[in-house]
Amino acid sequence: MKVKGKVCVVTGAAGGIGEAIARRYAKEGAKGVVVADMDQGRLDKVAKDIGGLAVSGDVGQEGQVKRLIEEAEKKYGQVDVFFSNAGIGRGGHEDATNKDWADSWAIHVMAHVYAARALVPKMLARGEGYLLNTASAAGLLASMGSAPYGVTKHAGVALAEHLSIQYGDRGIRVSVLCPQAVDTSEGVHGAQARPRPLAARHAAAARQDRRGAATALGRRPEPLRGNCTAKIPRVARDDTSIVDPQHPISNGPDPMQRLKTLRLIA
Repeated sequence: MKVKGKVCVVTGAAGGIGEAIARRYAKEGAKGVVVADMDQGRLDKVAKDIGGLAVSGDVGQEGQVKRLIEEAEKKYGQVDVFFSNAGIGRGGHEDATNKDWADSWAIHVMAHVYAARALVPKMLARGEGYLLNTASAAGLLASMGSAPYGVTKHAGVALAEHLSIQYGDRGIRVSVLCPQAVDTSEGVHGAQARPRPLAARHAAAARQDRRGAATALGRRPEPLRGNCTAKIPRVARDDTSIVDPQHPISNGPDPMQRLKTLRLIA
């Protein structure tokens, strides 16, 4: 599937990776780009700049994900590409609060589930569709300093793997984005990703750990305008099966064997 002429929905799009990808989709000739986030002001600006539709809301709530998809269909027609990108930063280990664990689970896992629940039946009926989920290198490696973040990002990768295997031979393509460290103004994915003030110190430590891990692998955090944004429109093509990580990641004997059915960007 190529982006040109398609309807694309991007969550966490008021800033960071989501905003950059929404702009790139528009540049690639998408029929319509729908951007979603919790920051209405910044979201409206992005939508105005790209000639798209802004729909504010919390993707951690199923009803709001359904509403997002309904608004996209009402404006442009069937949703071809759903980029579930919103993320949040929560620090701590097993002692993190129940709310931090629940919020991380809702945004990093259930938001992807809600999108799939709403879209998979429609995509199956027409024999095509594309689900692209943002996880993290923290979904492949332990994320020291932020257990809620790393554990739920692992779950996000597992969900994408499941969807890819379950529906890949029925026309639905699934990819998971696993960046190591991307240097955005927020340091995380979009306005919805900004940590609460009380969690800011822990989130900063977690971001530093991720930057340190990337540097240890021989790679500095790349600017948002770099390879991360350039690859995503390219991966949504019929002739693409896997985009290999730029650097091998050690996660058992051969992590790529487990992820061989996914188009993995790292």
